[in-house]
Amino acid sequence: MKTIVIIGGGITGMSAAYYLNREIQERNLDARIVVVESYGNLGGKINTISDNGFVMEAGADSIVTRKPNMDQLIDELGLRDEVVYNATGKSYIYADGKLKLIPEEAVFGIPLSLESLANSELISAEGKVEALKDYYTPNDGQFTENDSVGQFLEAFLGKEIVEKQIAPVLSGVYSGKLQELTIASTLPYLLDYKNKYGSIMKGLAENRQTFKGKGDRKFFSFQHGVSTLVDKMESELSEAEFIIGVGAESITKTGGQYTITLSDQRELTADYAVLATSHAVAQSVLKDPNLNEDFTELKNSSMISVYLGFDIPDEQLPADGTGFIVSQSEDVVCNACTWTSRKWSHTSAGSRLLVRLFYKSSGSSFDKLQQMSKEDLLQVALQDIKGSLGIDAAPVTHLVTKWLDEMPNYHIKHHELVKSLEKKMSAAYPGVYLAGCSYYGVGIPDCIANGQKTAKRIAEQI
Repeated sequence: MKTIVIIGGGITGMSAAYYLNREIQERNLDARIVVVESYGNLGGKINTISDNGFVMEAGADSIVTRKPNMDQLIDELGLRDEVVYNATGKSYIYADGKLKLIPEEAVFGIPLSLESLANSELISAEGKVEALKDYYTPNDGQFTENDSVGQFLEAFLGKEIVEKQIAPVLSGVYSGKLQELTIASTLPYLLDYKNKYGSIMKGLAENRQTFKGKGDRKFFSFQHGVSTLVDKMESELSEAEFIIGVGAESITKTGGQYTITLSDQRELTADYAVLATSHAVAQSVLKDPNLNEDFTELKNSSMISVYLGFDIPDEQLPADGTGFIVSQSEDVVCNACTWTSRKWSHTSAGSRLLVRLFYKSSGSSFDKLQQMSKEDLLQVALQDIKGSLGIDAAPVTHLVTKWLDEMPNYHIKHHELVKSLEKKMSAAYPGVYLAGCSYYGVGIPDCIANGQKTAKRIAEQI
């Protein structure tokens, strides 16, 4: 019997286990699965917490609808009746001391029409004129997918619209500065659109169904939170062995197999292994000088999340709004604020106000914030809500979560480093696979797709 050890019980590791289990059953393979998770619970950055009538997510709070691999999985897991979609509503950027509407006809802040560009409250007349050069300035090979997405957007749309309207929106998806992120690791299709249609804005407009195919239902979750997905996967893995609350210390090659030593000194013998962990953990487990240079150059960023639940109606929020992003504000510290009870009705009993604030390491105040206690961070969040929304009330519940050096940052060399690691791993550790958001995509659907792909590769080898 072959043994596959999956190190890391986050969404990538759980997906690898789920799809491996399916492959084992369908192909009648003689194999078993062991999942090792150092935390006290499965899910990794997915962790739903319920308190006082509120549903809060310590990590990811939703899944994008436009990724095609999710529909089939939801049906397979029997979760269709549990699915809930985001409420429609307007989004804002907080700038110059007030909320300014993000144009509705835009993708990541990039206008889909001349009307959307003209009606923007966020950029000056001069900035709008500068953005028009996107329609008449060809790429002509100037940019490739390995170039900076920030420089690419500024070259054709202008600096002002990128800084004031696009970068704040993209910061909610990707960590790090746009100048340091590649086109390949962020929005590769924008380069394709520019080359095919001659214009980024025109290309997005021609392909609007890709982004707006489900109308305003751009995201979904589950009635009892995102952890429902992980819990259901676990319930489907009755034949797998789970080792929870114990980490992996090392992995060494022993003949044609691998010995995995755990933090409690147990040893597992594996024919195949999946390192579905952060790259820092993978590096510490492998302890291979030949891999260290590549691992060390991969970068992480940090984020702090603060939920505030109030015993007041969310009607006190600006009408028809679901949140705001902050752009170069001196009076508000957070980078973004989601009006959770407005956006997700399942998160709040009686439509009481629930908001979530995000503080990212790209912010100028983060060095100070990360040193603060959770109580001090609570006070910072309350001041931000008072300053931005005028709400001055005591919360009936709150949740402060620190993700320090755990958010992947796909900088300019990311793609090259991942390719190098893949080549070295294949040569030195055949049958051992790196997986997860440190390498192959930050969203839940991307992590699930990566887990599925890894599972299929192992099944085919078996």
